[in-house]
Amino acid sequence: MSATDLHHMVAGFAHEAYGSQAVFRTALNALSHPGRPLDLPLQTALPRQGHAAAAALLLGLVDSDTGLWLSPLLAGSEAAAWLRFHTGCTWVAEPAEAHFVWVAQGDALPDLQRLKQGTDAYPDQSATCVIEVQSLQSEVIDGSGLTLQGPGILGLRALQVQGLPADFHAQWSRNHASFPCGVDVFLATSSQIVGLPRTTRLLNQEEA
Repeated sequence: MSATDLHHMVAGFAHEAYGSQAVFRTALNALSHPGRPLDLPLQTALPRQGHAAAAALLLGLVDSDTGLWLSPLLAGSEAAAWLRFHTGCTWVAEPAEAHFVWVAQGDALPDLQRLKQGTDAYPDQSATCVIEVQSLQSEVIDGSGLTLQGPGILGLRALQVQGLPADFHAQWSRNHASFPCGVDVFLATSSQIVGLPRTTRLLNQEEA
């Protein structure tokens, strides 16, 4: 990284420990309550590329032991350099090698079953995928939203998502069926995240 690159690098968390802790608590809360949109603390300067909540989430979760894959719109961007500078994470060439995967809105979703799946003995050694979407809303307004069921959800939970990859539902059904293996997902907008742990089931309209 050149001196010019460093000169234009935006800051990370205003207070690294507090910022990381706030992000981690929100991420844990999101996974504990699947499908519930949560405001993510944005106590950091942010790169121009990528959704703000996705960038801040990864800033709080990745570290120097983390392999990170970024989709084409993010790879080589200011966001990639920003994460590498502030966290020391390692960029990997293939999604299957990554601990975390960041997918920009509009980019294709990698095959979730080709990501790190963990094992029956160590399911925590799986990948986490952060997917950018346009908007998240806990009220389904036109019948086209998601209906979620599983641990952390009392009965059913409705979620309206704008900008979800077209093949997400089919991919998620296969991912859920792999439990206890499989990946966990965060959906992220400019200010909010939703957690989707692998234990969550997405129902089709007939089941809902």
